[in-house]
Amino acid sequence: MISKRFIRPGDAVKKPVWIALLLAGLLVFSLSPVPAGACDSQSESARCLPSFPDKDGWYGGDGAYSIRLDEKRVLWLFGDTFVSREEGRQDRMDMKVVLGTTLAISTCTTDNEFKIQYHLKKKNGEFLSSFGEKDWLWPQDPFIVDHMLYVPLISVKANPEIKGPFKFEIVGHKIARIKNFEGADPNQWIIDYMDLTPGIPKGIRAFATTSAVYRDYVYFYPLYSATRDGLSVFGNILARIPTSKLDNPAQAIEYLTKDGQWGKKLDPAKVKIVFNAAVSELSVRYHPDDRQWIAVYMSIRNNGDQMLYQAADAPEGPWTEPKVLLGSISEVDPKSLRYDKDNFCYAGKEHLEFAQGRNLVVTYVCNSYEDFERNTSFIRKNLFLYRPIVKNPSH
Repeated sequence: MISKRFIRPGDAVKKPVWIALLLAGLLVFSLSPVPAGACDSQSESARCLPSFPDKDGWYGGDGAYSIRLDEKRVLWLFGDTFVSREEGRQDRMDMKVVLGTTLAISTCTTDNEFKIQYHLKKKNGEFLSSFGEKDWLWPQDPFIVDHMLYVPLISVKANPEIKGPFKFEIVGHKIARIKNFEGADPNQWIIDYMDLTPGIPKGIRAFATTSAVYRDYVYFYPLYSATRDGLSVFGNILARIPTSKLDNPAQAIEYLTKDGQWGKKLDPAKVKIVFNAAVSELSVRYHPDDRQWIAVYMSIRNNGDQMLYQAADAPEGPWTEPKVLLGSISEVDPKSLRYDKDNFCYAGKEHLEFAQGRNLVVTYVCNSYEDFERNTSFIRKNLFLYRPIVKNPSH
């Protein structure tokens, strides 16, 4: 199956090639600085803006989390990915899907040209997931602490008993830790895995929906859904792990409560809903020019027809009311040639590595509720679907 990203209250988590919605500066901060030489007056054509061409065997994936590895390289992580050895494909008929995670590394040339190389892993001639050959692991928002790269992962298992097109379920959470990411080829990186599952309470559908390293903690905004004693809680909460406890993170998770305290017990009656967005993917990034944190995500209403943002002076908030960043999404607009009744859009996030002033660089992905295994499905016939779409709005 492919991954999909929307979760609705009471639903099993759903995802086809589409990491579903479950329907990405300060002290040790892992956010990237504005590229040297960037300025608001540059035209879009003169800027290094991301793009995702079909090449190196890659023909579309979702997720599109990014992180700056060094002054030159940005790492991209994609969810379930269409792959083919054939170059120049115009559709995805009979194309295979890598269930899990694929990687790419991008650079910007001296002429501000964006270059990307997909590093698809292969074994015995077959494409494989970059993480967990025997596991189905979706990527979440990576971060760097003390010169080590951490990639949170969602563990997924197929479940043919689930009704509907997305027959899978979330069974755990892991973190991949990489010490030698200076190497040019990600397939040569040495990876060890830490199991977060014992420390993740029931009700958390996606833990590292976004990650932010700030002062002595890594902050996360888990997607949480719980019902107890007639009380229903649904939305994105706030969790953190001390950077000094990343060797054993499962035992060190703390959650923010309504009264502003931090505790290791997740109580649905006391936990604070930080975002009512209830999304499994977003970005929370610090903008030093504005001295504000900016959260970016896709609305779960109307199949993801808007990208929204909120601002705050601190990771805990208080956050401003949601405002529209992108109000027209062609793939879910009935007046657009890209529209299909089964389309939905998700995975909205910002990529601070490419920001310039108040102009954000954001991506989202559009998917289909239609069964992707059918060769006549919309997602198989149309390469524009199920790949990161790049926009450059101002906030």
